[in-house]
Amino acid sequence: MEIPVRRFRMKIKLATPFALVGGLLMVCGPMLAHHGTSAAYLMDKHIIVQGTVTEFVWANPHSQIYFDVKDDQGNVVHWGAETNGPRTLARRFGITKTTIKPGDEITLTLNPSRAGTPFGQIIRITLADGRTITLITPSEEAQRTRGQTGREAESQ
Repeated sequence: MEIPVRRFRMKIKLATPFALVGGLLMVCGPMLAHHGTSAAYLMDKHIIVQGTVTEFVWANPHSQIYFDVKDDQGNVVHWGAETNGPRTLARRFGITKTTIKPGDEITLTLNPSRAGTPFGQIIRITLADGRTITLITPSEEAQRTRGQTGREAESQ
């Protein structure tokens, strides 16, 4: 009678780690997936917009800048644009959460939204102090236009 109890305990001891790893993979798998920017933005088009910053959201996974732009008729259109996360902005480009402030006049070069909304992905930004920072280099842009991320392109 003790033999079946030992086998049962052995099966539980072996099954528990596999179940935990399987559960962890199911939970973490979607977090490792990365969305394609080419699905949301027209990667082969650039637009230049100039406006006044209303908000700079310093957050992961992507920081956003919201700003007001006057159209040809003088109407104010509220725009938004996304860029890299805080860590990349700070380390690679020297941008901090206080670099861009409400009231700052900025000029942005964007990949516009596929949906036609006043939103885009920032390629280049000219700040209020006159500095121009290129956030997406031409080679990175070429990779994204082909629908590849930097890591996928490096592995080829």
